[in-house]
Amino acid sequence: MFRYIVRRLLQMVLTFFGATFIVYALMFANQDDPLQALAGERPISENVRLALTERYHLNEPFLMQYWYYMKGLLTGDFGQSLTGRQISDMMATAWPITIKLALMSIVIVAVVAITAGVISGIRRGGLFDNVTLVITLIILSLPIIVLAPLTQLIFGIKLGWFPPTAGANPTFYALLMPAVVLGSLVLATELRVTRASVAENLRSDYVRTARAKGLSRKRVIGVHVLRNSLIPVVTLIGVDIGGLMSGAIVTEGVFNIPGVGFNLFRGIRTEDGPLVVGFVSILVIVFLVVNLLVDLLYAALDPRIRYE
Repeated sequence: MFRYIVRRLLQMVLTFFGATFIVYALMFANQDDPLQALAGERPISENVRLALTERYHLNEPFLMQYWYYMKGLLTGDFGQSLTGRQISDMMATAWPITIKLALMSIVIVAVVAITAGVISGIRRGGLFDNVTLVITLIILSLPIIVLAPLTQLIFGIKLGWFPPTAGANPTFYALLMPAVVLGSLVLATELRVTRASVAENLRSDYVRTARAKGLSRKRVIGVHVLRNSLIPVVTLIGVDIGGLMSGAIVTEGVFNIPGVGFNLFRGIRTEDGPLVVGFVSILVIVFLVVNLLVDLLYAALDPRIRYE
């Protein structure tokens, strides 16, 4: 296990540098005139342009810009956004909101997907199973860029059940509708995986053996079937963290939530390279750590899995 963790940590380091290099290269290639993009229609004096170009090393070759950025990043200095604000301060404000939104989405998805998936798997072919499949099919056919404004229009503006926008300091209630919308991005997939996994395990030999030994149906499903069925679901939840982060860009933009996705969207729109790469760097770290934890959970859920 120790050797496996060391190998995974080395892979994480390589992945981190590779991902940040690609993102930085994309931002570098996309930069036409970031200072003018930031200023909009307003003119920029030559003195201001020279000062900002020197401050952000915009006149340096790409590799030197990347070196300056990584040097600061590895020493805990995320630098300044092109707006002049400290990126670390922006992260300190944005990350708690996005983490809260993501946790709410994961809890909603886990409860709904696992509960409905287990019931569908047990009652395969029944009314509940068929209704669930139709609903998940509808959810899968709706991209979040359509679902988010549609939900906002119906439940936020027309019915008034939820605030249409979250605002600068969103409450739990204000984040509830965006969390449901964000969770819908992965809910249908996890529900179907849970359903298929439960149905497959119910037909397994060890389940028939357990029933032949006289174990109750509740114990067979709760202890044996559910435990083995959760392995692919846990894997999927770990992978879905990345999907939720990408979906947060749209969700936070539509519901005006000042989180990571909102700042990323603004950074991309204004060609603010330091801001985008800074937030993406932390997203990469989060994604890698979550996937490592998911891999380690395998052994806890299935003792047959070994890493040596």
